[in-house]
Amino acid sequence: MSQTPISTSISTSISATPARLVIASRESRLAMWQAEHVRDCLKKLYPACDVQILGMTTQGDQILDRALSKVGGKGLFVKELEAALEDGRADLAVHSLKDVPMVMPEGFDLACVMAREDARDAFVSNDYASLGELPEGAVVGTSSLRREAVIRSCYPHLEIQPLRGNLDTRMGKLDRGEYQAIILAAAGLKRLGLGSRIKVYLPFDPYTPAAGQGALGIETLSKHPNIKQWLSPLNDLPTLLAVSAERMVSRQLGGSCQVPLAAHAVWNNNQMQIRSFVASVDGKSICLAQGEASVLTVADAEALGLAVSKDLIEQGAADLLPDGLPQ
Repeated sequence: MSQTPISTSISTSISATPARLVIASRESRLAMWQAEHVRDCLKKLYPACDVQILGMTTQGDQILDRALSKVGGKGLFVKELEAALEDGRADLAVHSLKDVPMVMPEGFDLACVMAREDARDAFVSNDYASLGELPEGAVVGTSSLRREAVIRSCYPHLEIQPLRGNLDTRMGKLDRGEYQAIILAAAGLKRLGLGSRIKVYLPFDPYTPAAGQGALGIETLSKHPNIKQWLSPLNDLPTLLAVSAERMVSRQLGGSCQVPLAAHAVWNNNQMQIRSFVASVDGKSICLAQGEASVLTVADAEALGLAVSKDLIEQGAADLLPDGLPQ
């Protein structure tokens, strides 16, 4: 698919240049890479600005012995960062967008969405070239119910085991032989210079990514519109529109770590195409929907996402959701 030719950034008149900005970030190597990337982008925009990073450990980083779906979901990765925004220790927080809850808490804004890296899932193994080569009973690690559902559907002879921890921790578990293969987001591996560890990229059909996968989101307080203005040159419009459609699907279906749900949008010239599914964890039941529309605004993108979510609901997706449709 070709990328959309529309402008790649959103410009807003900036009222004044910032003197100091503090970025809240998790302390994992990948999270710090992301925060440093944002810092460097801001320094290019505002050379006189003192941009600092406040590293933090979140609940999601501390609880590693249980699946995210059993301990509160991906929101565990952002709560402490939001507290730092609220009490003034930080001005903005950088997140992997797929970790950002679909409904922002009151008083917080998703102020900026940066250009997306590779959104695909990646197969990583030291001994095998693909999922299809794994022998019966081989252990595959993944932190995602979405990935688990697809793998169980395509390869029921494999054993799926939870895989928690930061990227380096997960790679270490593979290298110690605890898993024959692991599935990770390609974006993180590439950002840390580990792209050579990828044996094969998994295709969007059937391995459709999570909403927002590969994109960086920057969160701010709603009461600080000037910070949102300063961030506006970092916005990437094609990515913003794509993830707006994806997040609308997930929002309508109560997307969380408890739901095997995928939503990914791509561009074909000025047309946005989106593919989404909801599945049972065992992979035996799936509702799949696709849509296409001309998209020029966030409202257009959300309308497309809404249409796809309605299609899924009409197919019976609510029966696959542990808590039914969100109220």
